[in-house]
Amino acid sequence: MSAPANIAIVGGGPAGAFAASLLAGAGRNVTLFDERMAWEKPCGGGLTAKALDRYPFLRDNLQPKKIVRRVEMSLLGGPRVHFDLRDPVYVYSRHTLNQMLLDRASAAGARLVQERITSIEPNWKLRGTHETYAADFLVIASGARTPFSGFGLPQSQADTSMTLGYFVPGARDTMDLEFQPGLEGYLWIFPRDTHASVGICGTLLREPSSKMKERLHDYMRRHQLQTESARFYSHRLPALRRESLHNLRAAGENWAAAGDAAGLVDPITGEGLFYALRSAELLADAIKGNRVAEYPRALRNEFGRDLEFGARIAPRFFHGNFLGASVLARMIQFTARSATYSALIQDLFAGSQGYLGLKRRLYKNLGRTLGEIAASFFRTTSR
Repeated sequence: MSAPANIAIVGGGPAGAFAASLLAGAGRNVTLFDERMAWEKPCGGGLTAKALDRYPFLRDNLQPKKIVRRVEMSLLGGPRVHFDLRDPVYVYSRHTLNQMLLDRASAAGARLVQERITSIEPNWKLRGTHETYAADFLVIASGARTPFSGFGLPQSQADTSMTLGYFVPGARDTMDLEFQPGLEGYLWIFPRDTHASVGICGTLLREPSSKMKERLHDYMRRHQLQTESARFYSHRLPALRRESLHNLRAAGENWAAAGDAAGLVDPITGEGLFYALRSAELLADAIKGNRVAEYPRALRNEFGRDLEFGARIAPRFFHGNFLGASVLARMIQFTARSATYSALIQDLFAGSQGYLGLKRRLYKNLGRTLGEIAASFFRTTSR
């Protein structure tokens, strides 16, 4: 395939905007389409050390953000733990983060067109609400709600999760994560610069959104958070099963997908920002090197296999048992009482511990972890 002269990117979220900035910065003719451009989401905006270290501009800027150093993690009706993060999480509003990335794309020379693409025809004729556009190469970065069929992302409920949330006014400092029995997901409070994002995520196949909203309202009542002055949002995310991830096509003849549109979301935490940015970078490198056919393999080598394994263990993580209690209860108890296990949790928060090596690390350190837990009980009873 010859190098594309005109590249169309459908979707102005992190994946699309970052790909546009990298490709336009390399001298490519890039047009990015999005009907809203920068917009808000109830979830997301949290950047781990893994993302911040790879993309320092996300750390070193004057944009409003919240640097979170304290976490509370709990199981409803069960144990609870507080701990300080070794590597802080930077939390942006998604509007701020998206605008920053779109500004970088514009500064690099990309053309930004605020228009909804309603259909995509062969040879990349893009019909919008106002005009028709043509391109040589198509990048699909329109997220989990992409209306375009034939580009790989499955749309079944079994491969979809729902997030529901409120933006609650007021400053907070602690990130709160609560797991609940029967929920394949979790509830959260993410502090932001002027407000908090409060929400819930869960797989649609296991629980309807109405039930999740009941859980969310109960959670907010227990945390004395009001809904009256808060703005409500909902959003779908990909939550691909292992077989769906394994069989997903991320590229084809003169097209490729990135970010959520390629199903690149952590199957347990729902985190997708690092995968959006890194997939955009890998795709831009593939286009610049005229080797788009190698892009799916690059995704798989970078994190595809890890995401597949995460999808495989997700049901056990949320619903399984270990040493006579739920996996979730043991995770929280071990974090509170073992420095070795707490270090593992810190690495998961930082993004430096993947799922493929998790089981081996757990069992390698199990003896030390249990010894530290036993010693902690001895210290408690000796006081």
